[in-house]
Amino acid sequence: MQQMALWKRLLIWATIALGVVYAAPNAFYARVEGHNDAAKLFAEGAGLTAEQQAAYDAWPEFLPSTLMNLGLDLRGGAHLLAEVQVKDVYKTRMDGLWPGVRDALRDIRDQVGNVRREPSAPDELRIAISNPEGMQAAITAVAGLAQPISSLTGMGEKDITVSQDKGQILVRLSEAEQAATDSRTVQQSLEIVRRRIDEAGTREPSIQRQGTDRILIQVPGIGSAAELKEFIGKTAKLGFYPVVRITQNENDTPGPRNFLAPSLDEKGLFYVLEETPVVTGEELTNAAPSFDDNGTPSVNFQFNVTGARAFGEYTANNVGKPFAIVLDNEVISAPTINQAIPGGSGRITGNFTIEESTNLAVLLRAGALPAELTYLEERTVGPELGQDSIDAGMRAAVIGMIAVVAYMVASYGFFGAMASMALAINIVLMIALLNLIGATLTLPGIAGIVLTMGMAVDANVLIYERIREELRQGVNPARAIELGFEKALSAITDSNVTAILTAIIMYWIGSGPVRGFAVTLGLGIITSMFTAVYVTRLIIQTWMAWRRPKTIVV
Repeated sequence: MQQMALWKRLLIWATIALGVVYAAPNAFYARVEGHNDAAKLFAEGAGLTAEQQAAYDAWPEFLPSTLMNLGLDLRGGAHLLAEVQVKDVYKTRMDGLWPGVRDALRDIRDQVGNVRREPSAPDELRIAISNPEGMQAAITAVAGLAQPISSLTGMGEKDITVSQDKGQILVRLSEAEQAATDSRTVQQSLEIVRRRIDEAGTREPSIQRQGTDRILIQVPGIGSAAELKEFIGKTAKLGFYPVVRITQNENDTPGPRNFLAPSLDEKGLFYVLEETPVVTGEELTNAAPSFDDNGTPSVNFQFNVTGARAFGEYTANNVGKPFAIVLDNEVISAPTINQAIPGGSGRITGNFTIEESTNLAVLLRAGALPAELTYLEERTVGPELGQDSIDAGMRAAVIGMIAVVAYMVASYGFFGAMASMALAINIVLMIALLNLIGATLTLPGIAGIVLTMGMAVDANVLIYERIREELRQGVNPARAIELGFEKALSAITDSNVTAILTAIIMYWIGSGPVRGFAVTLGLGIITSMFTAVYVTRLIIQTWMAWRRPKTIVV
């Protein structure tokens, strides 16, 4: 029997050793997890308590500490399916378009006369002019504000359509721009939700887009769906608005293009504000918790160049007047402008606790959700149920392993035991790969591992049956083993390639549990090919070189 080259044998043993080292932390999951949490705090410069230091020292620093991520069904946590109300953005777009339209029509006032915005649907902008004869000139001027659509599907088209309707100028988003806006809104909402959850320090959340306007949010380790909604459910729409007047009448009529907002701190106090903000949270580049001159918790903020210019111009032109800082339609602060603020930075003060100022800074720093999220489905998986799933999966895996080993030993004797050793190495390598690629193990993923156990010995069955055929034909044992591995290789490759293609297709068109199953199945096929073709052969060759048997029974 021809021996493998020395470098091949060393490479195989090194691969197995690395697999064991990288899979080992999962055998001490709680200990390593505590070490990782303490290490993260230490890296951030935070001082460690005695308990945290003990957790840090509980796992050797020189060993890998990467753990296999556990999905929601194994770890417990919160599950939300949210629908993005994409049409909310249309009204914001129309409100943002109005100042430019007004300025464009003022430039041709001698042709159009007086200009007035009329009540309209949220996704429309209607403008009336006092001189009907200037209607065409007005439409041309407004149409000049249209911009090319910056998406591949809308190449060559404009973002707005301008027409005449019932003696008024009607401005709407074009169909191509609506589609592009919807896509951007959902993507932006997804990224903002991801950033907010990441800011909260949760472990390995799963945040995916589903369909055209839905987001699936799964966060392992969080207490409840209500807690998750409380954190991400806020639109956190920040705006700086001109104050028209202050009132104590909650039924006060704000007037056209104004709205009424209650004070967050002073109950019974309401502000009538202009509907169009001076700047919004979208121009915000940074927000951080701080303390004001009196030592009270506050939030410092910084605008980008566009926001800083608008904020500076407004404060310069309105010294001595109040302006309101509004978060989610509540006035959190309404300071008086004492002087121009040209730098684009400022401070939000209020009756905050330290925790409230920190949470507010997180929300603002993560950005404003462009549209409201409506929750269609919410579910909480308790940690006890997750542990029950892990226990059930482990029992299934152990029972499957015992059944496979018993069959192989009963069918092939000592050679079946060697195949079982390769199977155990196969499981270790699969766990190590799950660690290295950062995949998340779910309950269907455990099913994929159990299925892999059965599929992994298929290759050994093919090899051993070929060896038996060669032995029946009178070939000596060493040569029979060599021919068995060579002649079975094509069948093993064909079956495993088709299985890998199946796993790829499941991952591509599937979602959630199907993807988890596909990942473990695909990795298991790769590792089982390696262990069946190389590891089993190396074990048999090592035994043959040691014992040099004259006959073998397979």
